[in-house]
Amino acid sequence: MEIQRKAPIGRPRGFDADEALERAMRVFWEQGYEGASLTDLTNAMDITRTSMYAAFGNKDELFRKALERYTEGPASYADRALREPTARQVATAFLNGSVRATTRPGHPTGCLGVQSSLAAGAPGRDARDALIAWRNEGTLRLRDRFQRAVDESDLPSDTDPGLLARYLMAVANGIAVQAASGATRDNLQQVADMALRSWPPA
Repeated sequence: MEIQRKAPIGRPRGFDADEALERAMRVFWEQGYEGASLTDLTNAMDITRTSMYAAFGNKDELFRKALERYTEGPASYADRALREPTARQVATAFLNGSVRATTRPGHPTGCLGVQSSLAAGAPGRDARDALIAWRNEGTLRLRDRFQRAVDESDLPSDTDPGLLARYLMAVANGIAVQAASGATRDNLQQVADMALRSWPPA
């Protein structure tokens, strides 16, 4: 005889927190933080507001969890890019990954982090602060990787690692905005390729 697990208190039977968070992530990705209402979120997650609060906290906390999931999932290309052996390969993997992630078939276009930061007034202050920290962390990790490349003579000694990191992040963010506006993967790949043509020689 099959033994059924008892549903946790406060959650309806059949509630799958992982699947619900995945659906919430997609709503934030498509509609941005402020555009995603609680009704939109709970309808997509197929749970009640009470269950949402019990499992994930308020909207801000849910957004932070969704951003973490996005970082570990669709945006994981950034972490993989940092492990490439040369600075040029890091930049190539980073921009190519950005193009693929923002134009992935069956998923919202653009970047969850960029979409949610384009319009964030007073009610979205916590989300905006989380996104600023998220972007800053990404830029700092690129800077540190490029500093290592300078130290190893993989980049010219007069290279500014911080400026190079900000440049790469600006191109990636621009790719995300254009993807959300309907630009095709091929067109955005051409943008990435053009940016890489100006990469400093070793």
